[in-house]
Amino acid sequence: MEKNKVRILLAEDDPNLGFVIKDNLADKGYEVTHCINGLEAERAIYKDKFDLYLFDVMMPKKDGFTLAKEVREKKDETPIIFLTAREMQEDKLKGFTVGGDDYITKPFNFDELIMRMEAILKRTKSVTPEQKEFSIGKYILKVDELKLLNGTETASLTKKEAALLEYLAKHANQPVKREDMLVKIWKDDSYFAGRSMDVYITKLRKYLKDDPNLEIQNVHGVGFKLIVKE
Repeated sequence: MEKNKVRILLAEDDPNLGFVIKDNLADKGYEVTHCINGLEAERAIYKDKFDLYLFDVMMPKKDGFTLAKEVREKKDETPIIFLTAREMQEDKLKGFTVGGDDYITKPFNFDELIMRMEAILKRTKSVTPEQKEFSIGKYILKVDELKLLNGTETASLTKKEAALLEYLAKHANQPVKREDMLVKIWKDDSYFAGRSMDVYITKLRKYLKDDPNLEIQNVHGVGFKLIVKE
């Protein structure tokens, strides 16, 4: 991946830290847009496209968690790394629940930030659904169009949602291993990737709730099973 083509949105209210991060990333060949609060970042996202978001959690006008939640509600799958001084485990879990891909605690080593960014960019670049269509109960999954059809209703999916549902549909009524799904779709079987996948499974269950013949079951010690009743 050529870094000079990678565009980063940095939302950090500390002007000194923001300058240092932007300057270091620019030295590495990244193109960085620095916003000093959540509302400014929201406007930048609306106007332009980025390859990765770096969100400070504690920001004026709109905090990083709220900004991330709103980004995901708009089906924006751009990866998010949270930058924060908060080390509580519940804060980290909240970050993944609202759609974050990684979480790094201040003060951090700049080389570690770069490595985390590179790892996420490599993963997300490769998550591209194939052009396929699946019948799942009363639904039709159009992977190439990122749509789930239910009669006259259409739900727009993210790339990961479509890829995850496609994987479950291919193995309907069979248990699938968590680690296999993580490696296939996230390209990563770490704890944090697993937490991210759990959030997506919850979203898929909501999409499928109108069909009583469909259920995504937890398989203890294994992973999940998409039950499709005849």
